[in-house]
Amino acid sequence: MVVSNKSALGIIFPNNYDALVPELVSIRSMASIPFASRYRMIDFILSSMVNCDIDNIVIPVNSNYHSLMDHLGTGREWDLTRKNGGLHIFPPYAEKSNKVYNGRIGTLANLLPFLREQKEHYVIMADSSIAVNFDFNKMIDEHIESGADVSIAYCEKELPEYLMRTQDNSRGFHYTFTLDKGRINHIYVNPRVTGVQNYSMNIYVLERELLINMINTAFVRGMEHFNRDVLLNQLSWRNVHGYKYDGYTARITGMKSYFDENLKLLDDYNLNALFEGMPIYTKIRDDNPTRYINGAKVSNVMCADGCVIEGEVENSVLFRGVKVEKGAVVKNCVLMQDTVVEAGANIDYLITDKNVRVSAGKEMKGTDSFPVYVAKGHTV
Repeated sequence: MVVSNKSALGIIFPNNYDALVPELVSIRSMASIPFASRYRMIDFILSSMVNCDIDNIVIPVNSNYHSLMDHLGTGREWDLTRKNGGLHIFPPYAEKSNKVYNGRIGTLANLLPFLREQKEHYVIMADSSIAVNFDFNKMIDEHIESGADVSIAYCEKELPEYLMRTQDNSRGFHYTFTLDKGRINHIYVNPRVTGVQNYSMNIYVLERELLINMINTAFVRGMEHFNRDVLLNQLSWRNVHGYKYDGYTARITGMKSYFDENLKLLDDYNLNALFEGMPIYTKIRDDNPTRYINGAKVSNVMCADGCVIEGEVENSVLFRGVKVEKGAVVKNCVLMQDTVVEAGANIDYLITDKNVRVSAGKEMKGTDSFPVYVAKGHTV
């Protein structure tokens, strides 16, 4: 039985970084992108909140949210089917006053009536573009101890090459910052610098009443982005604290990073680092265990339930219900749910969306730097 934590309300943004992977989000949001064989991206932040006894969670969706709503349902798998609190999904037209919003400020402005009615003292905000097993209680404790107005989680790592090459802001914003004794004294917007940086994870903790006041003020002034338009201009007089996170993170910043982050989990060290400690929950699909038929050759593969392997599979991630027929060769691939690789096909460095069929005898090969993507439902 989960012990309710009445001090924190969770807000997860499912659409903020959709533009980074336009191929994958044409039919879904960033939050519902399949990841790590059986999960969706939102499962990691959502499960982390539930594991920290946060049982009042808001998901304000903007577009392409049918897949996400189907995945989350009533929140039963996360123990969020409740009379008080639980899972709240806010479509953009849930009320007459709502509209399709732009940026975190517009999203939160649409939530203000709901936020005013809640009882929690703190709000935790997070994006769904990062897979992480996060202890929010530790962050809240450090936030309280530091006496900060706002705390932002960060990790020390180099910026992804893909973001460094982006020439405009059409695919969103990323942030780094400098600190002085734990206090953030400057925020950099879309920096293009090499070396290890204090790379923001876009996870925030602040008091609910403070958030309401900040959003009220920012929205009437036409501001859109919480970091760029609000916090950046308040660093001189507001105490913004940096919370360093040393655990494993898998961040999606493009198709190449999506491919790489999935294949990194074939290394037991990375897999254990992401999943050790608190459990990650996801939607249940009742299916048989993976079956390896006589003659199958399998090496360094992550397989979900329901797969049937008759051919050769090496260094690949297979989602639920994937079938590799006799004589087929699959190497260095990420095959999403119910993909079928027919007999004699040969694929290498391929990403297939759901319900893709690779015809018998076909050969498709990408490269390590440019994996080939096949859209949902296509036959090649």
